[in-house]
Amino acid sequence: MSTIATALIQMRSGIDPAANLAMASDLIRQAAAQGARLIATPETTHLVQKDADRAFAVMRTAEDDPAIPAFAALAKELGITLLIGSLAVKLGERRAANRSFLFAPDGTLLATYDKAHMFDVGLGQGETYRESANYRAGDRLVLADIGDARLGLSICYDIRFAYLYRRLARAGAHILAVPAAFTRPTGRAHWGVLLRARAIETGSWVIAPAQGGLHEDGRRTWGHSMVVDPWGKVVAMLDHDEPGILLAQLDPAKADDARARIPALLHDRELGGPDEMILR
Repeated sequence: MSTIATALIQMRSGIDPAANLAMASDLIRQAAAQGARLIATPETTHLVQKDADRAFAVMRTAEDDPAIPAFAALAKELGITLLIGSLAVKLGERRAANRSFLFAPDGTLLATYDKAHMFDVGLGQGETYRESANYRAGDRLVLADIGDARLGLSICYDIRFAYLYRRLARAGAHILAVPAAFTRPTGRAHWGVLLRARAIETGSWVIAPAQGGLHEDGRRTWGHSMVVDPWGKVVAMLDHDEPGILLAQLDPAKADDARARIPALLHDRELGGPDEMILR
């Protein structure tokens, strides 16, 4: 397997989808000009708007959203594999999907993935999120072949559910994508630890492009986009929350090597359920 020149796009998306599309496209072009062949953007690439009424006012269905054909055309123009970490896609009057889009170098849509785990949390000091109020959770795992490597898709809060990544790795994923818009409190405490844990547990590359900074809607996100190798080493990181580009070389063969050295994916066991637990 050959190495994959990869770029993660760190953004500070706002409330105007057209402006966010333009910003993302500019950063993607810059990354391609620096040699990246696999480019990934963060969660909610073209809309960060915590007010549901205003979000749905500008949200579009997958059939009507101009960002989707625009990103497809950009992938074809640049000859890159392009992962749009997620777009807010309207499903109905007050229902949406948080959906990743993966485009091939010829512009065709390789795969989509809907975020499976909804971010319903209360962080204290008035910071509360109820993603399930407006978003429909996805119900399937998604893998895609990108040349010599296999890419497993996930989004943000999914990172806390180790079983998802284990299943992706057992199905052959060399690279796990975690586009995110982590909050500052959870990012400071858990971001790097969780990304490294998923890499170590599965023997996979983890790529995590992030939103960062103070957004137009008042939300603050952590940034610190990161690439972790299959041995758990952080090989590249943006140590800030400003928009930017993170470059790294990914060698898919390192995933095979890590799994051969510690074949934990082969050692899973089905243990008894809660009714069969022994309490002492």
